[in-house]
Amino acid sequence: QVQLVESGGGLVQAGASLRLSCAASGRTFSSLTIAWFRQAPGKEREFVAAISRSGDYTHYPEVMKGRFTISRDNAKNTVYLQMNSLKPEDTAVYYCAERREFGIRSSPTDYDYWGQGTQVTVSS
Repeated sequence: QVQLVESGGGLVQAGASLRLSCAASGRTFSSLTIAWFRQAPGKEREFVAAISRSGDYTHYPEVMKGRFTISRDNAKNTVYLQMNSLKPEDTAVYYCAERREFGIRSSPTDYDYWGQGTQVTVSS
C-alpha cells in the first residue's frame, strides 16, 4: 500500500497559479497510475488529471485542458498538479489517488487509495 499526502493548496486570487504536490511512501511508486480529483461542497468528486506509471501518458477532461498540467518525478516519489489561470469555480478539495491496475481511468471508483486532500480556494 502507498500512503499519499497532498500539499500546496491555499487561498489565491482569480488568475493566480498553484502547484499541488502528492508525495507517496510505501511500495514502488513508479508502478502506479496516479490521478488528481477534486470535490467542491455539495458536488460529486470530479476527475482532474491522470498520469501513467512512466509519466509518458497523461489524460485530462476537456474542461481542464490548457490550464492544468500533471507531471511526476518517480525519483522523488511525487506527482504534481500545476494549475494556472485559476477561477473561483476551481475552489475545491483536491485529492490524489493511486490505481494499482494498468491503465488510466477517470472514475473515482477505479482508484484504490486516496490522500486526505488539500484545500484550494480561489477568490474573485
